[in-house]
Amino acid sequence: MDPVSFPFAHRFDQVSGSAIREIFKVIAQPGMISFAGGNPSPDALPDQMVREIASEVLLANGKQLLQYGATEGYPPFVESLKQYVYEQLHCDIPAILPVTGSTQAMDLLCKAMIDPGDTILVENPSFLGNIQCMKLYQANLVPVESDDSGLLIDDLEQKIIQYHPKMLYTIPTFQNPSGKTLPADRRKKIAELANQYHVIVAEDDPYRDLRYEGSSLPAIKSFDREGWVVFLGSFSKIISPGLRVGYVAGHPDVIRKCTVGKQSTDVHTANLNQAVVDQFIRRNLLPDHIRSICAGYGEKMRFMLKKLSEFPGEVHFTHPEGGLFIWAELPEHMNALKLLPQAIEKKVAYVPGTHFCVNGGHENTIRLNFSNSSMEQIETGMDILNQIISNNL
Repeated sequence: MDPVSFPFAHRFDQVSGSAIREIFKVIAQPGMISFAGGNPSPDALPDQMVREIASEVLLANGKQLLQYGATEGYPPFVESLKQYVYEQLHCDIPAILPVTGSTQAMDLLCKAMIDPGDTILVENPSFLGNIQCMKLYQANLVPVESDDSGLLIDDLEQKIIQYHPKMLYTIPTFQNPSGKTLPADRRKKIAELANQYHVIVAEDDPYRDLRYEGSSLPAIKSFDREGWVVFLGSFSKIISPGLRVGYVAGHPDVIRKCTVGKQSTDVHTANLNQAVVDQFIRRNLLPDHIRSICAGYGEKMRFMLKKLSEFPGEVHFTHPEGGLFIWAELPEHMNALKLLPQAIEKKVAYVPGTHFCVNGGHENTIRLNFSNSSMEQIETGMDILNQIISNNL
């Protein structure tokens, strides 16, 4: 067949596909130890509870659940979700929309707010999936500097003044990929800056319930006084990523635009999936379930941190209090991209940190996931990485 040159949209010019999804092809190899993804542990997926709940809701209301539903969400779920989010954030939530994973929430928010060329301020590093989303809407992404506690407020304000952004994208709790958590005083200041300069803040917080140490912190949204903060939440990490149920909460005008945008995307999030999550909330199943998965995740995180402490002293790493990720920095002369084939040859996979950086660079960084590996795999895999790094110093 002769090669064809298709006239693809220019929005794809700067997007080549997810590096993580490419690495997933390697993960499928037999015997591979993967620190690359962000999957929940199989032990954390409540398949029996979901099966029982799905059977019960289908018996009780199957015809409605299998029919088309409202874009605004399955009404019983919207009701329970509003109460759940209110209890989570401790602030009034004027409008909320169930979505198909919080990734869709970001897509809808960009669809509602971003024109080609608009500036979005982004943590550096940040979540690769939503970096792709913002690039597909042809936004101008400007990185904001961070320290060990996350976004630097002085740099944030300076870049707001310099670039007049339409949006700030932030993951304030157990950030993906760094594992960092933004302190309460910085959260409050971000909300104040958003109100002062009229900048939408996309507060993406899918990991907030996965806390293994320390105390919970108020959401940025809880400091919002004028509606400039939009909260993106998800049940993927605490119930199931396969159900694809998340939500976006914020000012009614913003949520209405997201709702209109959703109509042409998927019409509505699956009714059955919403009904299952609704029952998790109504039956108060989440607290015990979250406690049980946090116990296992916390043990794995602490063990991976212990193994990292055995690495050469030139290797620095974050010390999260929760979430799914640890960020490691190798000596500056080392390149995690070039080391990856050596690791894969020895049946260990990770994601080079450069893929999470808005403008690339930072080739000496690595994102490590601990949730989807056993303790034995963590021990074996980290010993292999330690040896590879030591041999390349």
